Amino acid sequence: MLAGLIGRGGRWPSILLVVYVVSAAALSATVVDGNEAVFFTALVLNYAADWALRKRGRYFNRLMRRFGFGERIRELYRLLLLVALALSQELPGVRILAVCAAVLFLANSCQQPLVSFRVRRRNLPVAALNMDMGALARRIPDLPSSSLLSPRGLSRIPGPELLLAAGAAAVVAGADEAWMLLAALAPLPVLISLVHAAWHAFRNLRLPDPAEVLDVVNRNLAEYRPEVALYFTFAAGGQDFMYQVNMWVDAMEKMDRRGVIILRETAAMRGLEQTRLPVVCVRKADDLAQLDLSDVRVAFYPGNAGKNVHMLQRAEIQHVFIGHGDSDKLASSNRVSRVFDEIWVAGKAGRDRYQRVRHAISDSSIVEVGRPQLSEVRPAGERLVGERGTGEGLTVLYGPTWEGWTDDACHTSVIPMGEAIIGGLLEQGDVRVIYKPHPLTGKRSAEAAAADALIERLLTEDNVRRAARRDPARVAETERELARLEARMAELSGAVIDGDRLQRTRDARVPERDLRAEIEVIRQAWSELFWSDDYQGGQHLIVKGRLPSLYDCFNHADLLISDMSSVISDFVASRKPYVVTNAEDMDPQEYRLQNPTAGAAYLLGSECEELSEILGRVRGPVGADPMARRRTQLKEYLLGADEPSSTERFNGAVEALYQKGLRAFPLGTTAEPVPASPDYTDVLPGARVGTTR
Repeated sequence: MLAGLIGRGGRWPSILLVVYVVSAAALSATVVDGNEAVFFTALVLNYAADWALRKRGRYFNRLMRRFGFGERIRELYRLLLLVALALSQELPGVRILAVCAAVLFLANSCQQPLVSFRVRRRNLPVAALNMDMGALARRIPDLPSSSLLSPRGLSRIPGPELLLAAGAAAVVAGADEAWMLLAALAPLPVLISLVHAAWHAFRNLRLPDPAEVLDVVNRNLAEYRPEVALYFTFAAGGQDFMYQVNMWVDAMEKMDRRGVIILRETAAMRGLEQTRLPVVCVRKADDLAQLDLSDVRVAFYPGNAGKNVHMLQRAEIQHVFIGHGDSDKLASSNRVSRVFDEIWVAGKAGRDRYQRVRHAISDSSIVEVGRPQLSEVRPAGERLVGERGTGEGLTVLYGPTWEGWTDDACHTSVIPMGEAIIGGLLEQGDVRVIYKPHPLTGKRSAEAAAADALIERLLTEDNVRRAARRDPARVAETERELARLEARMAELSGAVIDGDRLQRTRDARVPERDLRAEIEVIRQAWSELFWSDDYQGGQHLIVKGRLPSLYDCFNHADLLISDMSSVISDFVASRKPYVVTNAEDMDPQEYRLQNPTAGAAYLLGSECEELSEILGRVRGPVGADPMARRRTQLKEYLLGADEPSSTERFNGAVEALYQKGLRAFPLGTTAEPVPASPDYTDVLPGARVGTTR
């Protein structure tokens, strides 16, 4: 139990919690025996540990709050003990200390209601991007800027409480009673913060109501007349799922039909990549039902989530499950997808997977459209890995999947094999590792989080040995330029804009230029600089942010080691060698039969005994790689033919389905309820009921 608690909370936060508990106990004990030196030492330690827990120990902070020991109670506990010590020692100026402590606590406590009022007022159920809010924008004030006074006032700033302790400590040490006036300074910054919180609370009294915002959004939609919608809702909380929708933004922008993006969670607004498409975020199903989507005849769904049903009820729209990558996981052939009019897959493999649920899903509802995103993946050239010159090392990308929602769906190799895989690669000496785990790794399983941390430590330690290959001055110069490019991308994408989604709704006008294209130019410059030999110097990489992208890692790797996931399917587009983990040591033939994506892969058992042999084959002369021909065949099976391109196939499928939707429900018509009743054979007096004849 204790190990699990430490695993969830973290090692350093656990230490801070122990320091807090011990110092809190010492405070109580020293008030009784009057040991001032120990008391003030414990007070400083307790305050510092409390402050650090608020900033770094979110898990333990939530746990303490749940048991009724939140930030305000912890503050009150220290203040009461400080006043109690002053009373027991009969310190001069104790009344000043008590009054200042009371004012400090009350002022701090009053901030939360004001902040909560402001948050509730600004928490409108509808938000938008890339729309003109017109006169409504003038009624939306700024959120308090990112400063020490926001968003929770002075309660997260260290200092005021220590001024009280400093005044009391000075008097205890024999200083004049006038030092107790130092305590009078403590409430001042808190009172300033309180005025600040009150000002911003009352500024939001005249905000537009949800109906007004919805009306302006609908006017924008009526003018734009979207024809295709990309609908996304989280399967669970957290922004880590935004990769599922972001991978389709580019395809949406390149469509011949007008697109709109519909989100259902507030957090999705910040996680969405830059786009010129209109974006609407509606949290409530009632507000979604009021959106003017009269011209929309096609809706895309990247994920299966409960709130999909709120959009699926629109009968005049053709609903399409596009997923977020094909793989041999059961999730890629889920019978829940039966609710959609069509299921779009990359290639024939996706169609064949649904044979598993052929009793529920008709083959005619499955459409092969390729993977438009894979245009970023550069196919292996004529120069094979085996033809690399002597002295050139091998770059291996280890991209495991995550532990899944349940243990039954746990396909990750991080827990059973991660350490052995990395250890085996490092033993080679000339192998460079790019480690890019699934963004959700460790979110559900503490064991996966620990294994992930161990892999990071192994690579970091080996990088120390490789550090001599890099020129520190050149590295520093490159990092400054990379930071500049990242800042520019963040600026163009709106990631650095202060404020909440309401302020972003106000400020995010219809773009006058293609910001996404500008960002892509900067990203390519960033990528060229990042992957330069002078900067890399053979260092292992641990990639967990957006940059470099997964496909960027594909392009700079010679070999992929991964688990059964969509990462494998996408990597096949490069036609480079890849390894699939076989953690349960299934018979290789049976494994490939059950997982067609592994048909052209080298299989790696749980003991990783095959790793050296696999690396030798990849490094060997031309012809030594027996899987090369199979990879070409598998690519077409998984992802479709090279011609026509995926973008052309995707656009063609969009157009065909849109026309089908128009034939079923021409513009201006909706799926009105059809009155129905039995054809009664008897006749009521004065009327013939139940027939249209």
